[in-house]
Amino acid sequence: MNFVMKQALGGATKDMGKMLGGEEEKDPDAERKEEERQEALRQQEEERKAKYAKMEAERESIRQGIRDKYGIKKKEEKEAEAQAAMEQASEGSLTRPKKAIPAGCGDEEEEEESIVDTVMKFLPGPLQDMFNKK
Repeated sequence: MNFVMKQALGGATKDMGKMLGGEEEKDPDAERKEEERQEALRQQEEERKAKYAKMEAERESIRQGIRDKYGIKKKEEKEAEAQAAMEQASEGSLTRPKKAIPAGCGDEEEEEESIVDTVMKFLPGPLQDMFNKK
């Protein structure tokens, strides 16, 4: 029975000593193994990225075929066209693009004068003279 217990705990005793604060055995090749492991991880990551880049390129070619077939523009193309239109509209401006102002808006002084002139036409002669003297 004692032999069975030693066999069962045989491999664990080394690890138990480390867990209880014992000194760890230093592997002379530990640094080299760690570098190899890191290099293998980097290589796997590069392979994975290449695989997904290839898959995405295939998908994009299929998407482009559909766009060409049905005359659909890419989102980036639509955004680029909108941006170009905004830049062209505000080419000489130092600030944001100006909004279109309907005719007759913004010239309040001219409107007031034209309203006064219109009212003056409908007044009788003596009243027009009174207002004109001011």
